[in-house]
Amino acid sequence: MPDGSDSIETTGKLKHAPPRILDVGCGIHKQPGAIGIDRNPASRADVIVDLDRFPYPFASGAFDRLTAIHVIEHVADVIRTMEEFHRLVRPGGTVRIETPHYTDFSSFCDPTHKSHLNSFSFRYFGEKHGGFGYYSAVRFREISVRVKLLALWRWLGFEFLVNRFPRYRRFWEYYLCYVVRGKAMEFEFEVIE
Repeated sequence: MPDGSDSIETTGKLKHAPPRILDVGCGIHKQPGAIGIDRNPASRADVIVDLDRFPYPFASGAFDRLTAIHVIEHVADVIRTMEEFHRLVRPGGTVRIETPHYTDFSSFCDPTHKSHLNSFSFRYFGEKHGGFGYYSAVRFREISVRVKLLALWRWLGFEFLVNRFPRYRRFWEYYLCYVVRGKAMEFEFEVIE
């Protein structure tokens, strides 16, 4: 008989329990079914947490999924925050991060933004760790990176090229992004033990 931690028995059939989701920096738009944390008491957070103080008040591996939508640019230490995300999500679980691209107006107009990132900013946590493995021991497998461009460039097909061809994305970051400006980025990672 199952222990009930991963499934629920109802009328002789096993149903999987819903995924445990942590919505970091949930603000007033907390994801349905998620546990929301935020530092702002005016938010809809279930738990008020200073996102720059570690550890967060949850057990290691407590979540199947973590989302941080327009949050990572606000924290004081991106590397330490990513390490905390890694601690909170079970191996094989996923982390979704959305953040402005550093060439977008919104990246610099908000005085609470502490980091300005590009589509390669999380390479230190990947398999080859950007050639700098000494910054952090935690590892994430990159599932996907999606760059959103300003509307004109999207209509002209640049967004398709940037997202379809990794080499073109690198070329765009190196040579074109100050003209063909980015808007936002969506990252999906798998936690590697």
